Order: sequence, then C-alpha cells, then structure tokens
Amino acid sequence: MNHFEKLALPGIQGLTPYHPGKPIEELERQYGITNFLNLASNENQLGPSPKALAAAQVELSNISCYPEGSCHKLVEALATKHGVHACQITVGNGSNEVLEIIARSFLSSCDGAVYSEFAFAAYPMIIQAIGAKHQVAAAFPKNHHTMPYGHDLNALARNITTATKLIFIANPNNPTGTWLDVDALEMFIKSVHEDILIVLDEAYYEYMPDDLKPNTDQWLQRYSNLIVTRTFSKMYGLAGLRIGYAVSNAEIADILNRIRQPFNTNNLAPAAALAALDDLTHIDRGVKANAIGLNLLADGLKQLGLQVIPSMGNFITVDIGCPAASIYDGLLREGVLVRLLSNYNLHQHLRITVGSRDQIHRCLIALEKVLLNRRK
Repeated sequence: MNHFEKLALPGIQGLTPYHPGKPIEELERQYGITNFLNLASNENQLGPSPKALAAAQVELSNISCYPEGSCHKLVEALATKHGVHACQITVGNGSNEVLEIIARSFLSSCDGAVYSEFAFAAYPMIIQAIGAKHQVAAAFPKNHHTMPYGHDLNALARNITTATKLIFIANPNNPTGTWLDVDALEMFIKSVHEDILIVLDEAYYEYMPDDLKPNTDQWLQRYSNLIVTRTFSKMYGLAGLRIGYAVSNAEIADILNRIRQPFNTNNLAPAAALAALDDLTHIDRGVKANAIGLNLLADGLKQLGLQVIPSMGNFITVDIGCPAASIYDGLLREGVLVRLLSNYNLHQHLRITVGSRDQIHRCLIALEKVLLNRRK
C-alpha cells in the first residue's frame, strides 16, 4: 500500500480500477486484423435512432454553453411515459451514476445492501467504495431447472438483516441475462419492510417480451420504497452519451436530486434521449432484430455442444466447459472480441453480445475453429 492509498477511505483501499480492455484500434494493431468484431459491450446492433443523431447534431452548436441542468424537456417526457410527476424523476450520467447516487444517499459504513451472486458488477463496487456491508445472496445453481444462475428471491429475503438499507435487483440481469417471474417479484417487493429501499435495475427491460415485463409503473404507485432505474445505453443505442434515470416516489427523488450534480449530463445526451423516446419505429425494429439474433446465437452455440444461460437481454452468457480465458484469447486471434466473466467468478463462461446475422455467423465460425483447435 502506497502513501496516498493509506489516506483513502477504507472501502476504496480494497478496490481495483475497472479495466475495460484494449480499444478496438489497439487490438487491430496488435493482431494485424483490420475488421475486429466487438461483441463484448452489449451495444445495440442497430445503433441509435436517426432522430436521436439529428437531435444531437443540432446541440453541437451549443457545446460552449453549460447544459440545462434540470433536463426539463426530457424529465417531462419521462414523467409522461411512466405516468408520474416530473418531481419523481432523477436523471444521471448513465444509470450507473443513478445507482451510485442512490447508494450515496442512503448507505453508510453501518448499513448493508443485499444483491445476488452474479448480479451486475456495479453494485459491489458502489457498496465497497462507500464502505457499507455486502450481503450477497446465493444465486440459483447452474443445474436449476428453469433459471440457472438467476436471482433467488428466497435467498435475497434470507439475507435481509437489521443493517439492510438497500436491495439491488437487476431484471433482466447482466451478465447472466436471467429474469424474474412477475408475480414472484411483486410478492417479494410486497414482503419487504418499507424502510428498506428496493432498487429495480431495468437496463434491459425493453428487450423483454411484453408478457414477461413487470408493470413497474403501477408498482411505483403501490410500493413507496421502490426505485426503478432505466438507461438509454441499450435499446436506445446511446451508450456513448451516458444518460439514464430513476423513477421513485417524490420524497425519495427529492433526496436523490439533492446530491445529483447540477451538470451531470451534457447538452447532447438529453436532446438525443428525448428524440429516441419518440422514435417508436426504431425501438420496434430493435426489439424484433434482437429477438431474431438472440435465437440465432443461442441455437448456434447449442449446436457447438455448449450450454447457454437463457437470456432476456441483448447478449448470451455461455458455458464453454473449460477455462474460458484460453478460448477468449483464441477468439481475439480470430478477430472477435467477447467478454470474459472471471470477475464474476464465472471462469468457464463468456458473454457474447447479439450482433447482426452476419456478425453472429462470423462469431460462431471463429468459436468453432478455436474449440476444435483446443481439442486437437
């Protein structure tokens, strides 16, 4: 531990910086490949709406000015979308920042937060930085009959203690793609004491079929301790602009907005997000394209003899059946970038984003080649 690390808060001393991996340009230089395929970041295969791009382009002329800090137009549109008042919306620099704002608002070193094993990596990072207690609930085992590696609501309930202030639930979850039964999830929310806040992270919500989507807009009216977070990074294709939001009751939102920085979003992001919300045709295309790609990728992986975790996101996590690092390296040499999951203790798994039909075909051919070479 160096001198300045000793000065840092205890929770931060135990963290390691996030390593996003090398840029595509550097990988192309390193491997001598000019058309690297990036299926590692769960980005939208269709990109953003043309309306969103046009709106961002207009705002480029205003980048010398500070943003309109309240994101008034976007907040009003989101309030209309969710059937709530504008005072119930909190906008952030991606939903990641919103999650951090929630934790900073309600957690101290004396408090605990519950989350599931294999849940989104941002939760433990945020909890650790604050110095709060980790309360990790075991996920379903890999041989579970319906939802291997998924959130076990009974296990989450068993991990609630007098120290618990927050419960983080991702539905669908990254990196597993697993989701929760609507009735079971509402029963769980109903059972939690109102002094414990439940954060329902719905970053991949738009990819779910309508019959599997919980009506969280109605739930927000029933359960005062519920906070729902959404992002424009996935279905809306605005990952590079970093914008997301939370919907909660007005009292919670008031607390969150007290510590939200005045200019935590830029000029381009709210304008693009507002336009993206309005482009229902583009959203419909994205939903249909992802459903086709998800089935195509899952079928191809199964034909290679691999076990896939059922997914409701725009990605699939696959059990390679051996240490995945060597397969990952082999795919790099074939010009295909996917995501290693060793930081989740899923050492035999890779996460693969759903791309276009041609991209999926190329990924499967590369994976088959790497697996065959390994077996020789």
